[in-house]
This record gives sequence, C-alpha cells and structure tokens, in this order.
Amino acid sequence: MNVRPISGASVGGRPGARNKRLALVVGGLMLAVTACGGGGGADTKADAKDAGGKGASATAESKQSEAVVTIAPKTGAKDVDTSGILKVSAAKGKLTEVTVKDTKGKKVAGAITADGAGWTPATHLAASTAYQVHAVAKDAEGRTAAEDSSFTTLSPQNTFIGNFTPEDGSRVGVGMPFSVRFTRGITKPADVEKAITVKTVPPVEVEGHWFGNDRLDFRPEKYWKAGTKVTVELNLDGVEGRKGVYGEQTKTVSFTIGRDQVSVVDAKKHTMKVMQEGKVVKTIAVTTGKPGYATWNGQMVMSEKFTVTRMNGDTVGYDGEYDIKDVPHAIRLTDSGTFVHGNYWGGDAFGNYNASHGCIGLRDVRGGYDSGVPAAWFFNHSMVGDVVVVKNSTDPTVDPSNGLNGWNIPWAEWKK
Repeated sequence: MNVRPISGASVGGRPGARNKRLALVVGGLMLAVTACGGGGGADTKADAKDAGGKGASATAESKQSEAVVTIAPKTGAKDVDTSGILKVSAAKGKLTEVTVKDTKGKKVAGAITADGAGWTPATHLAASTAYQVHAVAKDAEGRTAAEDSSFTTLSPQNTFIGNFTPEDGSRVGVGMPFSVRFTRGITKPADVEKAITVKTVPPVEVEGHWFGNDRLDFRPEKYWKAGTKVTVELNLDGVEGRKGVYGEQTKTVSFTIGRDQVSVVDAKKHTMKVMQEGKVVKTIAVTTGKPGYATWNGQMVMSEKFTVTRMNGDTVGYDGEYDIKDVPHAIRLTDSGTFVHGNYWGGDAFGNYNASHGCIGLRDVRGGYDSGVPAAWFFNHSMVGDVVVVKNSTDPTVDPSNGLNGWNIPWAEWKK
C-alpha cells in the first residue's frame, strides 16, 4: 500500500510531526503500527521486569537449604553399641523423613519428635549388623536437605538366650504362662522385658513378672479363655541384659489355648473334681500327702507328662523313703517334685486317707495298661497347661516360682 504525504507538510519535517500526521492519515492502520511500536517498548520493559523476577526466583530455588541434618554414629563407624547411640537431628529445619534399615531391608521403627528436631529408634539394634540411615529435613522456605550414613554394630563376646515354654505350635491348657529362663542373670530387666512382646486373639492384657534375675513369666489376670491364640516375639538380639552381655536370639513363638479344664483337689475329702468349662465332668477318689509330707495348697499348672517314670525319694531330700521305678501316668505340678500320678500300691487309701509323700495319687494298675482306671482316664484327658487346685491341706500355699505357678500371686502384685 502506498501512503501519500499531505500537502503543506514537509516530508523532511520533524519526526514527531511526521508521525503525528501519519497517524492522522492512515488512521487505524498507523495507530496499529504505533501501538505495536509503543506496545513493544512497554512490553520490553515489562519483560525485563518479569525476567528479573524469574531470575530472582530461580536464584532462590537454587540456593541450598539452611536445614542441617546430623546423624550419629557417623558413616563408616564400626562396633557401634546396640542402644543409645543411633540418633538423627535437624537444625534450622524440621525432619520430614528418617529411614533406618539393615542390609536385608528390615526397617528399624522410630518416630520423629513433634517439633521435628529429632528422631530416635523405638527399640534396640541387632548385634553384628550393618545399617543404613537416610534422613531428610526442610527449612522455613521448604527447601530440603538430605543426609545418609552407614555403620555396623558390635559383635559381642558374651551372649545369652532365653529357654522358653511352651514350644512353638503347642496346644496347651488355660493355666499355661509363657515362661522364659535366661542363661545368664539379668541386671537390666526393663530392657529385656521391653524386647519381648505378647499379642493375643482375642485381645487380653498380659503382663510379665520376674522370678529372681533369670526367669520372666507372662500371663493375663485370669486363666486364658479357651481358643485364645498367643504370639510372642522374642527380639533379644542385641539387648544388653547385663554389662557386656548381649542377647543373640530373635524368634516368634505361637501357641493356642485348648479347652478349659481345672481340677480341684480337696485334701480333707480325698476327692478331685475335674471341671471343664466350669462344669464337673468327673469326680475321682485320691490320696494326698500324709502328716509330715502334706501336699502344697494352691494353684498348680501341669508342666510335663510321663506315661511312666521313676520316683526316688533321694532326689527330693527323702533319703531312703522310696524308690519306685515304674510310676504310671505321672504329671508334674512343681519343680520340687510334686506330681499327680497313678498309684498301684496304695491299697484302700484312695478316697479314705492321705498316704503319699506329697503327691496326689490316683488308683492305677501296675504297668498302667488299663485305660479304664482313674489315673489313666485323668492322664488321657489332661494336657500340659491344665490347672490343679489343692485346698484344705495342712501345708502352706506353693511358692509361685516352684513350677509354673505364678497364679498364686495377686494381679496387682504380679504387675509390680
């Protein structure tokens, strides 16, 4: 398109005047050109301003986080103690993530504090194990900082384990506690007890109780309910049970509670009432400890069963009193030698008078081959963990540590 200058105006006039006249001549077209030129100038300034903003933002984003993550122990550390050493902290920021795991991928539980300043493990570490730590924190501007560490725990020279009952997969009676006997005396009982967890289905409160420094039993307030499933986690590996002595055991033990059977022996009436689910299913004539050898009173839990066993008085301090090599249908009630067992030599004592050296005797035949006699019936209808309660004897209550007999301790005292 050709644009003709207006007469009276010099093409060589002032540029401003020319531009003004052109704007008048071409109208909208020139306005558009002028707008583009003017707009271009304005946009250029705006673009420069925006570019400066984006540059500042990019600079802010590229600036390193002010958060500082610290992990103890430092990477490469060896012979690290299994408790009290591992810690993660953040300064000028808050922790958002902490992961600790061994080389097999097993994670160590822990929690970040409410203020985000620290993290500690919820449990001890395993011995002779390599661990990897990854931690992340954010500063006030939301910028992250990460830190990693790897270390190896100590390999102890002195160790201990816990020998436990009942065995994994067992089906036991309602009185069976979970009992652990340690191979070394424990001087840090709280740490050891914390490393053992007991879970049940259905849920029930279970508490541990120490007998001396080498035995820990767990039980509920009352006998287990029939059908309860119990799972115990022994996480003793790496626990310092006493100075310089560490656990070396990690094991899961599960057992199930069978039907409810509790038998009540009346030492005066010379009877035993066998109850299942609270109902008497059989009454059996018995003989208990004679004067001077009375049977313990109290609640006693069956811990072992023997179809036949030898009983020698010399082993329990009754030197020369008796030595019977074929005692049938014997069920242990105490560590000191109290049994409920078959008796083929008792004559007419059953149901009439007490004639034993402290055991509970039931009529039997030599060899125990008659399944119809009381001792055989009771043996066949009993399981480890069933309870035998003795009352009206002249002896005191059995010591709770003598066998699996912690039920004789009141619940409030047990929990102490």
